Amino acid sequence: MLLDSFGRLHTYLRISLTERCNLRCQYCMPAEGVDLTPSPKILSQNEIVRLANLFVSSGVEKIRLTGGEPTIRKDIEDICLHLSNLNGLKTLAITTNGITLARKLPKLKECGLTSVNISLDTLVPAKFEFMTRRKGHQKVMESINAAINLGYNPVKVNCVVMRGFNDDEICDFVELTRDKPINIRFIEFMPFDGNVWNVKKLVPYSEMLDRVVR
Repeated sequence: MLLDSFGRLHTYLRISLTERCNLRCQYCMPAEGVDLTPSPKILSQNEIVRLANLFVSSGVEKIRLTGGEPTIRKDIEDICLHLSNLNGLKTLAITTNGITLARKLPKLKECGLTSVNISLDTLVPAKFEFMTRRKGHQKVMESINAAINLGYNPVKVNCVVMRGFNDDEICDFVELTRDKPINIRFIEFMPFDGNVWNVKKLVPYSEMLDRVVR
């Protein structure tokens, strides 16, 4: 078992497959990108599986693949296949921006991917392009629909809420859940280096909840 100093049991592991990303979201990184770790220092497929096996043998039941953008890693299907075969692992999840997911998801599901989280901060294509500094809104929507059609239930959508940008879309996102197996997770805008954070852009969780309740 994995216990921390407070006696809490940990059964959930997140593995970052890459620092690379095909978007440049303003809340995540500067327009020029970030310095990347040299390839030889990135965990290989075998190292990832060996490390995951150690955690699963110690009680981890859920693994989430993250990045960067995990779907741009060329061996992601093989990684999923090996991880899903670990004895004791119950859930293999991914958090992705959805740009390349639609065409890869059928194979990923065959390889044992059981849960999908897709990041989407706006339902308006022009605002998407402004925030991510890239095109691709339609591709993300296609990935959400592809996940639904493949039977993922629920499809989880992560939305970072920023005042003056997408806080007027909170109820529109909630409306997506009315007739589709979608769960929306609203996330507060958090500060870190290079993401032009401003407290005036912060929408507290309590305010988001009030808007939905109204």
